[in-house]
Amino acid sequence: MKVQVRYFASLRESIGLSHETVETQTADVAALRTELMARGEHYRACLAPERPVRTALNQLMVQGNAALTEGCEVGFFPPVTGG
Repeated sequence: MKVQVRYFASLRESIGLSHETVETQTADVAALRTELMARGEHYRACLAPERPVRTALNQLMVQGNAALTEGCEVGFFPPVTGG
Protein backbone atom coordinates (compact mmCIF):
# COMPACT_ATOMS: atom_id res chain seq x y z
CA MET A 1 0.00 0.00 0.00
CA LYS A 2 1.06 3.60 -0.49
CA VAL A 3 1.35 5.83 2.57
CA GLN A 4 2.12 9.54 2.69
CA VAL A 5 4.82 10.23 5.28
CA ARG A 6 5.53 13.73 6.59
CA TYR A 7 8.48 14.82 8.73
CA PHE A 8 8.35 17.93 10.90
CA ALA A 9 10.82 20.34 12.52
CA SER A 10 14.23 18.80 13.34
CA LEU A 11 13.25 15.46 11.79
CA ARG A 12 12.63 17.17 8.46
CA GLU A 13 16.01 18.88 8.68
CA SER A 14 17.92 15.73 9.61
CA ILE A 15 16.27 13.45 7.03
CA GLY A 16 16.33 16.14 4.37
CA LEU A 17 12.72 15.66 3.30
CA SER A 18 9.47 17.25 4.38
CA HIS A 19 7.41 14.39 2.93
CA GLU A 20 7.54 11.29 0.78
CA THR A 21 5.30 8.55 -0.52
CA VAL A 22 6.25 5.14 0.84
CA GLU A 23 5.24 1.77 -0.57
CA THR A 24 4.88 -0.54 2.44
CA GLN A 25 3.32 -3.79 3.58
CA THR A 26 3.61 -2.90 7.27
CA ALA A 27 0.47 -3.08 9.36
CA ASP A 28 0.97 -0.26 11.84
CA VAL A 29 2.82 2.95 12.60
CA ALA A 30 5.52 1.25 14.71
CA ALA A 31 6.37 -1.20 11.93
CA LEU A 32 6.52 1.65 9.42
CA ARG A 33 8.93 3.51 11.70
CA THR A 34 11.15 0.41 11.86
CA GLU A 35 11.01 0.04 8.08
CA LEU A 36 12.02 3.67 7.59
CA MET A 37 14.99 3.28 9.95
CA ALA A 38 16.37 0.61 7.61
CA ARG A 39 16.71 3.25 4.87
CA GLY A 40 19.90 4.68 6.31
CA GLU A 41 21.71 6.57 9.03
CA HIS A 42 19.69 9.81 8.81
CA TYR A 43 16.45 7.88 9.32
CA ARG A 44 17.94 5.72 12.10
CA ALA A 45 19.27 8.73 13.97
CA CYS A 46 15.89 10.47 13.94
CA LEU A 47 13.48 7.56 14.36
CA ALA A 48 15.42 5.22 16.69
CA PRO A 49 13.24 3.64 19.40
CA GLU A 50 15.05 5.53 22.17
CA ARG A 51 14.18 8.86 20.52
CA PRO A 52 10.99 10.52 21.79
CA VAL A 53 9.17 10.86 18.46
CA ARG A 54 5.45 11.60 18.36
CA THR A 55 3.30 10.18 15.58
CA ALA A 56 0.11 11.31 13.91
CA LEU A 57 -2.12 9.25 11.64
CA ASN A 58 -4.41 11.29 9.40
CA GLN A 59 -3.67 14.33 11.59
CA LEU A 60 -4.60 12.64 14.89
CA MET A 61 -1.93 11.79 17.47
CA VAL A 62 -1.63 8.00 17.83
CA GLN A 63 0.36 5.23 19.47
CA GLY A 64 2.58 2.81 17.55
CA ASN A 65 -0.13 0.17 17.20
CA ALA A 66 -2.35 2.43 15.06
CA ALA A 67 -3.25 0.55 11.86
CA LEU A 68 -2.17 1.87 8.47
CA THR A 69 -4.55 1.99 5.51
CA GLU A 70 -4.04 2.69 1.81
CA GLY A 71 -3.36 6.38 1.22
CA CYS A 72 -3.19 7.36 4.89
CA GLU A 73 -0.93 10.16 6.10
CA VAL A 74 1.64 9.50 8.83
CA GLY A 75 3.42 12.40 10.48
CA PHE A 76 6.54 12.16 12.64
CA PHE A 77 7.27 14.98 15.11
CA PRO A 78 9.97 15.65 17.68
CA PRO A 79 8.45 15.94 21.18
CA VAL A 80 8.41 19.76 21.03
CA THR A 81 7.85 21.71 17.83
CA GLY A 82 7.65 25.43 17.41
CA GLY A 83 5.19 27.48 15.39
